[in-house]
Amino acid sequence: MKTILVVLDGLSNQVARFAMGYLHAECAQGKGHYYSLTCELPSLSRPLYECILTGVPPVESGIIHNGVDRLSKERSVFHYVQEAGLKSAAAAYHWVSELYNRTPFVPARDRHTLAPELPIPYGHFYYDDGYPDSHLFEDAESLRLRYDPDFLLIHSMNIDDCGHKFGLSSTQYRNRARMADGYLSHWLPGWLAAGYQVIVTADHGMNDDHSHGGNLPEETQVPLFVFGRAFSRHADATPRQTELCGTVCELLEVAHDKPWCQALLAEPRE
Repeated sequence: MKTILVVLDGLSNQVARFAMGYLHAECAQGKGHYYSLTCELPSLSRPLYECILTGVPPVESGIIHNGVDRLSKERSVFHYVQEAGLKSAAAAYHWVSELYNRTPFVPARDRHTLAPELPIPYGHFYYDDGYPDSHLFEDAESLRLRYDPDFLLIHSMNIDDCGHKFGLSSTQYRNRARMADGYLSHWLPGWLAAGYQVIVTADHGMNDDHSHGGNLPEETQVPLFVFGRAFSRHADATPRQTELCGTVCELLEVAHDKPWCQALLAEPRE
């Protein structure tokens, strides 16, 4: 089944519990389910992009801080999709391009990617943390409509950006989360009507020191929302961040060798 993975960078579950009104409303209507999970350590962005997309924790992947600027040595969702003859696309921060396509990121070459030979053949990649989430979701929808990808990654940065500027307990941080929820209310109904399975999660959370990286609950507890008929919506499922890659591969029905959370998925899957 075609799948969209939305990563809301820096969204702590502490705020997601009450700020994501639209997503919780869809769950209340039986169209999805809300879980929480604990991110791997260190609770930093580039290491956890790698973890989400490959199923490998940072201490094993070697992507242990944001300054590790090299291609991933692991098999990612993008690689499995490519090997199955399917298509991937990404509207995401440029570190994703550096992990799976080419590094270093050269904006004139890589910002708008159309390269069928690469693991992410279709992409819009940005490098400014303040790049508007509104534009990012429009970038993603343009990729979906133009290239009809089987797997689409959407990765927004504005929540994390506000957290670094103002902190977890700030009005600005909470309102950025609400804005992301609003953007999703614009796009998610159409994705579901078109038959997509949709996962919304975060890489890590945020603290009141305007940072993250450690193991405080507000840094490590992140939301996981799932939508679509392939999901079981079992309340007792206990997904792990290292299982997201394999779970996406199961949804896409592509061969993989990653751990996955069977309890998240309905059986038998259609």
